[in-house]
Amino acid sequence: MSRKVIEIVNGVARHPDYRLAEPVNFVLHEREQLAIWGPNGSGKTKLVNTIIGRYPLLMNEVRYDFGEYNHRMVCENIHYMAFRDSYGDADSNYYYQQRWHSQDVELSPTVRDVLPAEDGDEFVSSLYADFAINTLMDKLLVMLSSGELRRLQLIKALMTQPRVLIMDNPFIGLDAQTREQLRLLLQRLIAERGLQLILVVSREEDIPDFVTRVVEMEAKTPSQPHPLWGGATDIAELSPHRGGDARRAEGVFSPIISFRNVTLRYGERTIFANLNWEVQRGERWALHGRNGSGKSALLGMVCADNPQSYACDISLFGRRRGTGESIWDIKRRIGYVSPEMHRAYLKDLPSIEIVASGLYDSIGLYVRPRPEQIGICKEWMRVFGIEELAERTFMKLSSGEQRLVLLARAFVKDPELLILDEPLHGLDTERREMVRSIINAWCSRPEKTLIMVTHYPEELPSCITHHKRL
Repeated sequence: MSRKVIEIVNGVARHPDYRLAEPVNFVLHEREQLAIWGPNGSGKTKLVNTIIGRYPLLMNEVRYDFGEYNHRMVCENIHYMAFRDSYGDADSNYYYQQRWHSQDVELSPTVRDVLPAEDGDEFVSSLYADFAINTLMDKLLVMLSSGELRRLQLIKALMTQPRVLIMDNPFIGLDAQTREQLRLLLQRLIAERGLQLILVVSREEDIPDFVTRVVEMEAKTPSQPHPLWGGATDIAELSPHRGGDARRAEGVFSPIISFRNVTLRYGERTIFANLNWEVQRGERWALHGRNGSGKSALLGMVCADNPQSYACDISLFGRRRGTGESIWDIKRRIGYVSPEMHRAYLKDLPSIEIVASGLYDSIGLYVRPRPEQIGICKEWMRVFGIEELAERTFMKLSSGEQRLVLLARAFVKDPELLILDEPLHGLDTERREMVRSIINAWCSRPEKTLIMVTHYPEELPSCITHHKRL
């Protein structure tokens, strides 16, 4: 029998918010590569937090081969890359729309500023080459796409050269080529450096072939049939305007998005140049492109988040940008979810308030919703199967549960235009299918327009009618 590197025997977490229902039994043997797989809310993150000592256990319940338990020992030997790290360091200095604000762009460090120089170090050089990081060295951190941030965070994690590396959904946010590069790199680190991995995955298909054992977590509560899967619910009835009649009276425009020779650049870096694009009302677009190709930047201009749009020939909902409309005139017509939005939600508010903030296009809730609006929010939470989470605070949810809350927020006002940037990040197979069904049901009405971004073609709903690649 090989040596046990980590062992927990009948461990019970002593955390006021996350007391595990059953004692934890866990073991990682020497030379073992582990995957923890299971549905959203099954306790994957709680198990990892127990392994790394974030939840205190009795001293005789946990044993490490590295030595007697203490915080320094764990930090030196175990590195945990959490789901939020996918999008960069989640701290209080980050706020939504930060990358578009010129004063923050000017003050932002570059990738070169936060990574060590190669200085002849073969390991560092190989990491930079494998992830093509040299092409990003002079790029400002605040301007990195979610996929580029993912590459940077992976490099920083691997450079610590831990005994055990725990990675939460390591492949999300990466295009197909970068996912394969990461798989090959991890395989090489296992063979050449004896690295041990614990991968936490929501998709069974994301378990790489070098994994030697899978720990399958079970759902805490059985899944409930979804009301929209069989088309039994009229989705328009969940709108605060009963299908948008009030907005239709304001005027219907087509195209609703028009870009004419639009160029976006920061300093000497051009994101895209001379871009022409029209989206007609009722079209459903899939936006494609490798990490860093400008997909999120393009959507930022559509959502009125980027002030450079005032200097470009852009019309939204029949009105030229910069002709007197406010950003709120635009945002009230759009439902939106993205990795940046997920990262920006750091306040521990009740989930029902997060959903309700979608009615006011705010990060956080600053206006008390009317009782009928609260009812609509609860209905959308029911649609996404998270009604029991209404009073649970956002930061206490699993990453997949958080994403479902943000999706309900995007749908809650029944917008004219729905923009979904990597909406299925962190969702298990059943919930990915559920969300695709909801999108299809929402798009069954001819006046509804969709733009969706994903690096997984199989995630696209069947309602997609048009494709654009950057």
